[in-house]
Amino acid sequence: MTVKRLAKTIKWRSSSELREMFLSYFEERGSRRYQSFPLVPDDPTLLFTVAGMVPFKPYFLGLKTPEVTRATTAQKCIRTNDIDNVGHTARHHTFFEMLGNFSFGDYFKKEVIPWAWEFITERIGLDPERLYATIYLDDDEAHDLWRDLVGLPEDRIIRFGDDDNFWAAGPTGPCGPCSELLYDQGPDFSCGKPDCGLGCSCDRYLEIWNLVFMQYSRDESGKLTPLPKKNIDTGMGLERLASIVQGVRGDFETDLFKPIMDRACGIAGFKYGDSPKGDLAVRVISDHLRASAFMIADGILPSNEGPGYVLRRLIRRSVRYGRLIGLDRPFLLELLPVVNEIMSGQYGELVEQSSTIRQILEMEETRFGRTLAQGMELLDDELKKVTETGGQGGTLPGEVAFILYDTYGFPLELTQEIASEANVSVGTEGFDAEMERQRERARASSKQSAAVISANIYTRLADKLGATRFDGYETTAAAAEVTAIISDGGEVDALSEGESGMIILSNTPFYAERGGQAGDRGILECDGARFDVEDAVYPSGDMVAHAGKVSKGVIKTGMKLEAIVDSVRRDATRRHHTATHLLHEALIRVLGKHVRQAGSLVAPTFLRFDFNHFGPLSEDEIREAERIVYRQVLRAVPVRTSVMNYDEARKLGVKALFEEKYGDVVRVLEVPGFSTELCGGTHVSNTGEIGLVKILKDEGIGSGVRRVVASAGEASFDLATEAFKTLRDISGVLGVSGEDAESLVTKAEGLITEKKLLERKNQDLLLESASSGVSERLKDAVKIGGVTLVVDRFDNTPKDLLRQVGDRIKQLEPNAVILFAGVENDSVTLVGMAADSAVKSGVHAGNLVKETAALIGGSGGGKPASGQGGGKDPSRLEEALSAAARIVAAQLEK
Repeated sequence: MTVKRLAKTIKWRSSSELREMFLSYFEERGSRRYQSFPLVPDDPTLLFTVAGMVPFKPYFLGLKTPEVTRATTAQKCIRTNDIDNVGHTARHHTFFEMLGNFSFGDYFKKEVIPWAWEFITERIGLDPERLYATIYLDDDEAHDLWRDLVGLPEDRIIRFGDDDNFWAAGPTGPCGPCSELLYDQGPDFSCGKPDCGLGCSCDRYLEIWNLVFMQYSRDESGKLTPLPKKNIDTGMGLERLASIVQGVRGDFETDLFKPIMDRACGIAGFKYGDSPKGDLAVRVISDHLRASAFMIADGILPSNEGPGYVLRRLIRRSVRYGRLIGLDRPFLLELLPVVNEIMSGQYGELVEQSSTIRQILEMEETRFGRTLAQGMELLDDELKKVTETGGQGGTLPGEVAFILYDTYGFPLELTQEIASEANVSVGTEGFDAEMERQRERARASSKQSAAVISANIYTRLADKLGATRFDGYETTAAAAEVTAIISDGGEVDALSEGESGMIILSNTPFYAERGGQAGDRGILECDGARFDVEDAVYPSGDMVAHAGKVSKGVIKTGMKLEAIVDSVRRDATRRHHTATHLLHEALIRVLGKHVRQAGSLVAPTFLRFDFNHFGPLSEDEIREAERIVYRQVLRAVPVRTSVMNYDEARKLGVKALFEEKYGDVVRVLEVPGFSTELCGGTHVSNTGEIGLVKILKDEGIGSGVRRVVASAGEASFDLATEAFKTLRDISGVLGVSGEDAESLVTKAEGLITEKKLLERKNQDLLLESASSGVSERLKDAVKIGGVTLVVDRFDNTPKDLLRQVGDRIKQLEPNAVILFAGVENDSVTLVGMAADSAVKSGVHAGNLVKETAALIGGSGGGKPASGQGGGKDPSRLEEALSAAARIVAAQLEK
């Protein structure tokens, strides 16, 4: 609903307008506008991009040199640390957009403070009388700027301490005070407490924009030293800004969420505002669906670890909340078009990946929907037991939580959330004991890692030396100079014969491992010295390191040498890399547009391609994909590469590959008339160079992810040669012409059928032989307390036959207890059986086997009616079988 705010009326603007106004404002002030970076950052310390500054952290921490000094973004972010609060408050979200402007050693406080004020008051139109600024305790510079430059009264400049107004990237490193702009929304938004004021957790004084002034470096002792270059990092939530401008009580009632919630209410058959329970459900669903769509669009797929675990949890929470408002059928795809309508103007990936998003949402929702009702039935029963025995405040056994996770797909957090609604906790000890590794995954997925990047020898060298120029697109040999040598984690001046290390060159023809392509091998040589390069890698940034060992002489820093790539290995790798691109396009044409790369490995001997698809490939699909690729090989068309701006390439519809990280300038690989993709790897110059491409394997590697392994060029030739040789050998053995494949298959099938018939006849003969003495065995049986104990030994008789003999005895003797031992070589198999009447009398066949097996150095067990086991000491078998009567008698006495 629309609410009254104090004083000035603000012009209503859409969230799209507000986003564009912000970005344009800072573009006018010299900032480069960047498209939103991916949700999964190039940062091992973070699971997700949690703030606008994350993609720029290496610049703030001095690990990389920025290409510009001013930047602005509308960054898509994911935070899940407060997931339980989503929907319960007006402001908590898993997915949100952070508007940010950044300065890398350029403008500072005196510029950003008046700019923030101007944008908020003059461009957006917020009432200056309702705005407050918080500052750090001793930040007099910020105080004076707010007071003297902006004109903010003293009573609206508030000082806070470390917890509220001091920012740090970690325990050491860059840090500094910050200043927040707060907006007084008026008494209607107050919690009503007498002490309600600035700093209160209610929504009256709403934090809308945080300005971080990175001006210090903190050492391990806590000492702050001024930075030579000061930085600015600001962040403002688009959702919060929209709620103020659009005059609504919270983020969920803005144009970013409300249309999604209205559609959900329409499907469920109620009006928003009529039911607190229903309102909560549609808020959660709208938030989680937005997050899920963006995560899938960025290449995240459901899994049981990492970002994929979070995605699966969000989808399943959505489904569960849908059930609470009567949506017992799949419904997320009915809401997805609304998300696209709201967000796709700014984020084209939602349209580009719409097929994939739909496929994955449908698969996950359907799969969880099948087990949700059964799981809820179990959980409801268990919660009822807890409350009946211990009342509210009891504990659900962790073992039950594990069953819900393992059998019904309930994330532990979902079980805890549902249990908490009944005021019941979940005992995690039992859950931990059952599944400690999965518990660790869940814990890692539900919290954010500390935002810390530490410098090491590689990052320091990369910053000092910069990117290594790559000459390998044009040549496989180049003159270069040794600029640094690394050994045992430190920088050295030289490496002698037999010593291993990493060598950095001024330029290199060696392709370093990236984008799934394996690094080159080769040699570095000069003046009798030789270094065997075993791999080329990027240890930090775009600096290439050549890893290997000196095989002759001494390699020194400053030495000029010849860098020579193993061209035969490089050529084989190039064939497989271009074949990967052809295969990608072929799979899209055969399976559908939802196919998208999820990983790859390009090596000299094979290629591995991971992609999202939801079932095994049929033989026909594999053959058709191979045929499409081979037609492109036969065309023998030139493979074109060009360099262009990234945004220009995306406008051309170029596919971006999953593992590659792209800068502003990209390489575009084109097979004319067939496919165009972004790729920085090495490729053939003509498709005819690739040769035969053969898919060797198709397998599932995760939920909704397939992997194909294929070969190309000489690797395919070698495999085909070996296959034909094997075919000829088999044909010779079977006496069939190797050229007549159909006759060969018919002959093999006939032999297999004949073999099965002979095995069946042999089985019947063995059973007949083993059963021939059933009557005699019953005559020799021992009568014990109303049961008939039959004990015997068989040589080289399978346990299945022993059971069949036992079944015949049970048919003839309704009180039978049977213990058979099958001896083969030095091992013994024990089979125990007991008729129903014997079981009722107290006989336990499983325990009989267990005790007998122990006497021959083995183990066993089973149920009262049947058991099995074994041992490795046949010499004691007679003694063990003789003990059976005693064991059964003891069971009957209990």
